[in-house]
Amino acid sequence: MTSEPLSRPGTVPSGEPAGVRDAVRAVPAYPFTPTDAPIKLDQNESPLDFPEGLKALAAERMLARPWNRYPDLHADELRGRIAAFEGWDSAGVVVTPGSNVLIKLLTELAGIGQTVVTVSPTFSVYTLEAQLLGARLVQVPLNPDFSLPVEGLKEALRAYPPGVLYVTQPHAPTGFADSEAAVREVVDAAGEWVVVLDEAYHQYSGTDYRSLILEGGNRVGLRTFSKAWGLAGVRLGYALSTPGMAAHIQKLVSAFNVGMLAQSALEVALEHPEYVAERAREVVAERERVLAALSGHPVWRAHPSRANFFLLRTPDADAAYRHLLSRGIVVRRQDKLPGLEGCLRVAVGTREENEALLAAAWAFGAVEGSRGRGGGE
Repeated sequence: MTSEPLSRPGTVPSGEPAGVRDAVRAVPAYPFTPTDAPIKLDQNESPLDFPEGLKALAAERMLARPWNRYPDLHADELRGRIAAFEGWDSAGVVVTPGSNVLIKLLTELAGIGQTVVTVSPTFSVYTLEAQLLGARLVQVPLNPDFSLPVEGLKEALRAYPPGVLYVTQPHAPTGFADSEAAVREVVDAAGEWVVVLDEAYHQYSGTDYRSLILEGGNRVGLRTFSKAWGLAGVRLGYALSTPGMAAHIQKLVSAFNVGMLAQSALEVALEHPEYVAERAREVVAERERVLAALSGHPVWRAHPSRANFFLLRTPDADAAYRHLLSRGIVVRRQDKLPGLEGCLRVAVGTREENEALLAAAWAFGAVEGSRGRGGGE
């Protein structure tokens, strides 16, 4: 278990602007550099766009609305529609432009001057926001099989004063989904901590922790329209909690934060949700096909996953990454994260994109295999 202390004021470095908090100075920017490639498998997006017919309906609805008027103050109409879809009290729903925004707000809610507990490795936004906001960051290493370190997390929850606990199911960046018993044991041990269950990829894993959220007034579930719904470009995420907790979160949300384009698209999507389950099944089937096809690779090992991405462990992540890029395929390097040495994170694409990935993987494997037998390129 590692812990980073709360930030302390320091001397302004030469050439740096004055007034910026030390915590902000010390944290690097979000760790992503866009790379242009024909096959984009680096951001865990849905490989399938929002259906064209629904796009047209959303555009028609947007054009019919007055553009000179502000949208709903707190996206109240959209909150009601999400609540109806989820079977939830609309007073317990909070909507923001992406679940990343909610992570920031929840860290503000319960992390500033307090503690953020998560695992390692984990979704980078949890740690980034904790560091930017000057919270004490405590990370507990995942088990070797990527499962939750239940006892380690319980120990951290006992050792530090309450703050916010982030639990992701299925986990990012590993794609591992824990047993319900393990998740419950950690959540139930949290006591006065604000517990955030991030379910961004739940459509691909078949997991559902809404009932666990309802069992405690300090629990929050996060869901997003960026993944299985195929609406990453629209930027909408939402929190499910009790009305009391949601009211506190809403205090931190900027007024009029959901524009009418997003509202129009989401209204149409929620009126036609059947496409989501169908596409999730398609992605899961492709994921399993690709994992099976890679199972006999001579040098690369694909880890099992319950999300729309998987980890590919290689002897040399840089060489593997450059090889795939030379074939027009961009993936995400994860090899600098603890426990993920040599790993690339690969999103599941369309069948054609996945075929290109497999062809590139086996081409690399053939070269490496020949080297192992004393041959060469």
